[in-house]
Amino acid sequence: MGKLFGTDGVRGIANEELTPDLAFKLARAGSAVLGNGMKRPRFVLGTDTRLSSDMLESAMVAGLCSAGSDAVMVGVVPTPAIAYLIRHLGADGGIVISASHNPAQYNGIKFFDRHGYKLDDDIEEAIEQIVFEGADGAPCTGADLGRKINETRGIRYYADFLKDTVSGDFGGLKVAVDCANGAAYKVAPLVLTELGAKVSVINDSPDGTNINSRCGSTHPEELAAFVKEKGLDLGLAFDGDADRLIAVDGRGEIIDGDYIMAVCARRLKDQGKLAGDAVVATVMSNLGLHKALEKIGCRVEETKVGDRYVLQRMMEKGYSLGGEQSGHIIFLEQNTTGDGLLTALQLLDSIRYFDKSLAELCSTMEKFPQVLVNARVKNSRKECYIQDEVVRSEIERVQNQLEGNGRVLIRPSGTEPLVRIMLEGQDAGQLKLYAENLAKLIESRLA
Repeated sequence: MGKLFGTDGVRGIANEELTPDLAFKLARAGSAVLGNGMKRPRFVLGTDTRLSSDMLESAMVAGLCSAGSDAVMVGVVPTPAIAYLIRHLGADGGIVISASHNPAQYNGIKFFDRHGYKLDDDIEEAIEQIVFEGADGAPCTGADLGRKINETRGIRYYADFLKDTVSGDFGGLKVAVDCANGAAYKVAPLVLTELGAKVSVINDSPDGTNINSRCGSTHPEELAAFVKEKGLDLGLAFDGDADRLIAVDGRGEIIDGDYIMAVCARRLKDQGKLAGDAVVATVMSNLGLHKALEKIGCRVEETKVGDRYVLQRMMEKGYSLGGEQSGHIIFLEQNTTGDGLLTALQLLDSIRYFDKSLAELCSTMEKFPQVLVNARVKNSRKECYIQDEVVRSEIERVQNQLEGNGRVLIRPSGTEPLVRIMLEGQDAGQLKLYAENLAKLIESRLA
């Protein structure tokens, strides 16, 4: 049996890998697993702005209704809006048709449970098994069929929820917003304007093919130039499904997720709202984040790369803030998944709270240079660096050379025959030399 679900849902080129037939089967299987035998379960269904979303949405509505589930249609909304609307509408689960930050020819299908959380591996595997085995039960008939329900107030509900996460308004702040021609193109300007900010918007004209195209959180350069040209206070860049945020300060400097977490953690700590005085971040987060949090009596708790691991640790330990460099940040007291617009409001709230510019707030964190080099090895041996005494000894030697002001991170690629070598420290030239030598050593020992 193959595998459909990746690190964040089922993804592929629309109508080639992710076909209407597969979407139909996933909807029926998801209904069976998440509905868990109940009579007429309800699933909130939303999309981003890709041309293929209409095709896949129709297939999923057909799948849900043929399985006896109601499909509550909320149209184009951010992924985190679905997580909220499931709870707000009392639904039994939710589905987002989106490939997030990927190019327009791709699409994806993400499931959420009745509490608004992404699915655990075992639930995804149960859905996969039904799809592969065709064991989704007999089609419903007559009065047992599900129905399509159009919920036109979804954006309004989500906007009101977001506004309630901050107190006061953002009057006086001049903010640029890059909507990536994606799911935030309506709700982001709406919320920020209603909260009093003076908003200038770019990339808010989706045509089905221009989502993430040289814009948004993966390409914030246009936003940076726009902020500088217009003399604005800051810029906010979302990705295609608006679960990530990358910011730009008034000088046009790009502010990634590590900076955003450092700024927000400082405010939450000051307000006594940072649970455990800790921020959960992946091993790829910059050492500068660790140092910045140490200065205010907080710490970073590390996880493997991936927002699911960040969320898992937050839930296990009761932490309230966590995320990734990519801008996928979770404020768990407000929402159950990464939420770009919620993150933007929390960042603006921090600017207002400290009455300082974004550049001033970010100056409390010094970002350490990072160098990433790949060593090509046999796929069967990419885990073996851990046992190789020569490699392990060299890693320890390099770590000692960095004298507590840097680190060495070695990890096998999950998809390629590579060992990824990341070094972080104060001297980029020295780091590059160390990294290249480690890569050569690993290749010579494991190739």
